[in-house]
Amino acid sequence: MAKPNVLVLRAPGTNCDAESAFAFEMAGANTERVHVNRLLDDGTLLQRFQILCIPGGFSYGDDVAAGKVMAAKIQHHLFEQMREFHAAGNLLLGICNGFQVLLKTGLLFADPTAELSATLTWNDNGRYEARWVTLQAASDRCIFLRGIKSMYLPVAHAEGKFMTRDSATLRQLDAQGQLALRYIAPAGEPQTNGESNLPFPFNPNGSQESVAGFCDPTGRAFGLMPHPERFVQPTQHPRWTRDGLQPVGDGLQLFRNAVEFFA
Repeated sequence: MAKPNVLVLRAPGTNCDAESAFAFEMAGANTERVHVNRLLDDGTLLQRFQILCIPGGFSYGDDVAAGKVMAAKIQHHLFEQMREFHAAGNLLLGICNGFQVLLKTGLLFADPTAELSATLTWNDNGRYEARWVTLQAASDRCIFLRGIKSMYLPVAHAEGKFMTRDSATLRQLDAQGQLALRYIAPAGEPQTNGESNLPFPFNPNGSQESVAGFCDPTGRAFGLMPHPERFVQPTQHPRWTRDGLQPVGDGLQLFRNAVEFFA
């Protein structure tokens, strides 16, 4: 399949669906933005697609908790369709709010029906953080991160702190290669502050093990808090006029990897 079909799932409050669709189109895919109500009316729509992307934003106003309402809708009405979609060899991507949704549905875990062993909660500083961060791929399991060593991307969230139930769970997920993307300090900056986690602002939310992205055991379902769709063109870099233009934005390769998976 030369050009996979991508479903970008939007809901009230989603605000990054157009950018996510554009990034996939730049990478060579066919995209369609679909309101969640259409999928609720007809779950068979998924059969037309090979990639499902849940983009960033504030779905349902982040009522109760970030991504919780949309996750509940999926759990109660679309859970089996999405499990079948994933089991058929297709890809799932959740960006920021989409990561919160995927994680809270359980679709990023080996057993999606089990009690959740990890979550995304409030940033350590208790407020919304919007800044650029340096990232490092930490696992060779994730399809979306193939060939990527590091990226410089923006984050924009208030509930992005990755936490597991206990230290044993964290070690198990790490051993399984699921802690796929981590915040790192820029070159020349200390990687730690005498603590296990990278200090603020390099780790903008206080995530355990500086986790910025998490994949399922197959590597075909991936969620990340940074926004790769916001840096696919070189002029989106905040210092392009001073540092010069690079060929493409760092985020584009992530979308290319998804498209090339079906080539």
